[in-house]
Order: sequence, then structure tokens, then C-alpha cells
Amino acid sequence: MAEPRPRLILASASPRRLDLLASAGLVPDAVEPTDIDESEIPGELPGPLARRLALEKAAAHPGGDAFVLAADTVVGVGRRILPKAETEAQVRACLALLSGRNHRVYTGIALRTPDGELTAKLVETKVKFKRLSAPELESYIASGEWRGKAGGYGIQGRAGAYVISLIGSYTGVVGLPIHETVNLLAGRGYPVLDVQNETKTP
Repeated sequence: MAEPRPRLILASASPRRLDLLASAGLVPDAVEPTDIDESEIPGELPGPLARRLALEKAAAHPGGDAFVLAADTVVGVGRRILPKAETEAQVRACLALLSGRNHRVYTGIALRTPDGELTAKLVETKVKFKRLSAPELESYIASGEWRGKAGGYGIQGRAGAYVISLIGSYTGVVGLPIHETVNLLAGRGYPVLDVQNETKTP
């Protein structure tokens, strides 16, 4: 008799991450975000912050006999970490920094196996924005799409029209680098192909 398939838990409340997993034929058995302190450590750089938070989210979940997948996305301009914008003042400050410049989006992914082993990977993507006009800026702010998003924008929405170039992982900028995530799962023993075959559309 075949062993039952191990459970997969997505430790994130992001609907975008859930959709990205589904696009690769992977549907978590549960979505159970973990609540941790996401404050940066003084002097911490954007990339290390994203990796650390992903690891802490995976480690904080009780997990049990499941694989626990967690992620965190951080936008950086040089050494500066941009916030997850919650106010109009924050998004204006973010877009002022991003307009007409290169920035980097770091997404850390972390996986905890059923035996408690933690593995993490950091994916870095370089993005360049066009110079935003005042009407473009006001229209985007009025849309409200920026609320709660790292750096004050979501590339999968209206802000995608502002991107001149992208070097790296588009899905990483959305919130979950799907190529790296699938490889991480498979490499740590999660039966990716079996699950994908189960979820094929007839």
C-alpha cells in the first residue's frame, strides 16, 4: 500500500502566492499564515532581511508532519529597505525613490520539512521603472493597489506599465519565485510531480 502524500502548508496569507503555486499545479492542503515581528534589525540589508523573515515564518509554524512553505518579499533601493506601504505618505515616498531608477526586489523562500529541517533560498530581481509623471502618480495612488505591498506597488497590476526592464524572476517580484520554489520542494523530498499529476485538468 502506497504511503499517503505528505501535506503542504502555505504559511502566507497572500492570494498572489497561492495563485502562483496553483499555476504550477501545486495546491496546498492548508493556508496558515504565521505571525512574526517583521521589523528589520538595525543595519540589516534588504536581501538578508527577506531571507531571515521567510525562515522565521517557516520556523514559527507548528507544522507537525507537513511541509511548511513560507516567503517574504522586500524592495530595496541601494541599502535602503522600502516599507510595505500602508499610508499615502509612504507610497508617495516609495514611488519618488523608484521613479526613473533601478531597484531590486528580494524574495526569500523557506521550507520546513516534516522532520523539522529548514532550508532557504533568496531570489534577487533587478527592476527599472520609467520616470513617473504627476498624473500617473496620482492615478496610481487613487487606485489603492499599492496598499500593503512591498515598495508600494504590485507588478501584476497597474504598476506593470511602469516597468522598463526586469532582470531575474517576474514571479519573484509578484511574491513567489515559482521555478525556485518548485525546485526547493522537489529537492527536499516533496512529491511535486505526483501532486501536479493529481491536479491536471481532465
